[in-house]
Amino acid sequence: MKTILLIKNIYREAFINLGHFLTKNFFEAFAWFTFGMFAVVVYAFVFRLITGFPFD
Repeated sequence: MKTILLIKNIYREAFINLGHFLTKNFFEAFAWFTFGMFAVVVYAFVFRLITGFPFD
């Protein structure tokens, strides 16, 4: 019985840490994606300003 409880605790801690790991990596990837999209928007805006796009 002691072995079963020990294995249960090991798996429980592993999945708790795995959830934290996945959450952290998801938000890190989302932050880089957001930064990349913002860079594209700034590039497009500056390109339109330089080429003389009429903002009517």
